[in-house]
Amino acid sequence: MNKLSRVGIDLAKNVFQLHGVDRHGKAIWRRRLTRDKWLRVLLENIEPGSEIGMEACAGAHHWARQLQAKGFTVKLIAPQFVKPYVKSNKNDANDAEAICEAMSRPSMRFVAVKTVEQQDIQATHRIRSELIGQRTAKGNQIRGLIAEYGLVAPIKMARLRAAVPAWLEDAENGLTDRFRGLLSGLWNDLITLDRRVTELDHEINMIAQSDPVAKRLQQLRGVGPMVATALVANVGNAKQFSNGRQMAASLGLTPKQHSSGGKDRLLGISKRGDAYLRSILIHGARAVIQTAKLKDDRLSQWVTSIAERRHPNVAAVALANKTARIAWAMLKYDMDYDPDYIAA
Repeated sequence: MNKLSRVGIDLAKNVFQLHGVDRHGKAIWRRRLTRDKWLRVLLENIEPGSEIGMEACAGAHHWARQLQAKGFTVKLIAPQFVKPYVKSNKNDANDAEAICEAMSRPSMRFVAVKTVEQQDIQATHRIRSELIGQRTAKGNQIRGLIAEYGLVAPIKMARLRAAVPAWLEDAENGLTDRFRGLLSGLWNDLITLDRRVTELDHEINMIAQSDPVAKRLQQLRGVGPMVATALVANVGNAKQFSNGRQMAASLGLTPKQHSSGGKDRLLGISKRGDAYLRSILIHGARAVIQTAKLKDDRLSQWVTSIAERRHPNVAAVALANKTARIAWAMLKYDMDYDPDYIAA
């Protein structure tokens, strides 16, 4: 058998499809293997220096680290970039072939392999975000149920936390004993969710204090422990981007384009990439805009002038875009924040 030059792997829970080609791009190896055998068989057949490609899906970073530890070059590709290369019907064999073909394209964009530490931080953020969603849903459930008994629940979560104990103690508000028991259970659920969110907030703060990269990123305005650790988890050292605009574009902070016939047409932001990171970057930018009018530095003057001419949301996104670009430079070149480099 000729030597394998590239191998595309379609990952799954229990069955892995492998597709290998030689240096001329001719398919010379196709195998369908179980989870406990695929890595051993791959290592027995692949040559040193071969490239291995996988979709950036569940488990991809784990297997990529395993293969990198054995000296192989691993390329992770976003699923939307693999799809155009799938021939005819979709199945595991065609998916593996498409991955092998996509990774050979000179202009293909690849996903950086995350370290275990990055995945730990990302998991902390993901769990916290899900708990906040559950807490919001629990508060809305309390508001909806209490309205059926003629009581109006406050909108703010802090006021709702104060209102529930008062409802439980008020014997004249029309609540039945059965519903009081149910409401007490919902109240305990809400307290438990609050406690879990607080624990994760503390964990994120500890990471932000101990990680030197996260500490350096917090020199940026609008970047606190939450944004700094999310950036570390999402982009790492940012060397997968050749410039700051690429990083901002990967976060969906640049305009979506729909141009044709030489006529440029820019729409709203593309909203690609990690929606969570984009959201907290914009929230941090909004906090900066609130105090920018009271400052006379170049960045404050720049964002204030935009806010005066355009909608506040436009100014917030523009500042989030600039923050992402500055963060790219700080990450890639391992440098501190220097306000003198901020263009007016």
